[in-house]
Amino acid sequence: MSLRINDTAPDFKANTTQGDITFHEWIGDSWAVLFSHPKYKTPVCSTELGEVEHLSEEFKKRNVKTIGLSVDTVDETSSWLDDINDIAGAKPKFPIIADTNLEISKMYNMLPTSLEGTSDGRTAIDNETVRTVFIIGPDKKVKLYLTYPMTTGRNFNEILRVIDSMQLTSSHPVATPVNWNKGEEVIIKPSVKDEEAKKLFPNGWNTIKPYLRKIPDPSNN
Repeated sequence: MSLRINDTAPDFKANTTQGDITFHEWIGDSWAVLFSHPKYKTPVCSTELGEVEHLSEEFKKRNVKTIGLSVDTVDETSSWLDDINDIAGAKPKFPIIADTNLEISKMYNMLPTSLEGTSDGRTAIDNETVRTVFIIGPDKKVKLYLTYPMTTGRNFNEILRVIDSMQLTSSHPVATPVNWNKGEEVIIKPSVKDEEAKKLFPNGWNTIKPYLRKIPDPSNN
């Protein structure tokens, strides 16, 4: 069964570069970004892992924990960390899961469940679908997932932008328009009728269309 937005993210126990974890327990009351890699010491993934470390303070400000996943042993992944530091100027301090039995990759629909065996002998091409980002809320629900081709590096500034939107819209009855960034105007949800909106937003709104009403970012108040 495929994972969908608002499904509960599967819980699991795993060995990581920072010791054993139980995923839901590790998330706790935070948001989480789980992002996977088809093989250690691959070029695009090396730049990505370094960038996530560079952005660690930005994730922390948003109460977001980051965790990587690779289909390699802890020793293999640990041997990669100095390379990442050389490449990106930052050595990952967040945990990276060792999914050597491919169990988590299958659990999260990144590989066919019918696939047999372990990661031993498999190449990055064999695991090319293990290039997914999952954003998971404190309620342990899947909020977003994106799968990238191996030749396209992920944009983690966009991941931060999406988190800003989801955190705002989880606490206010609004949606964010195209290319929105934190602090810009937002849209009153269509489910909020005008009479209710007058109480929620007493300063009024700008009506573009009856179904498109804009207000300033309410988190700035």
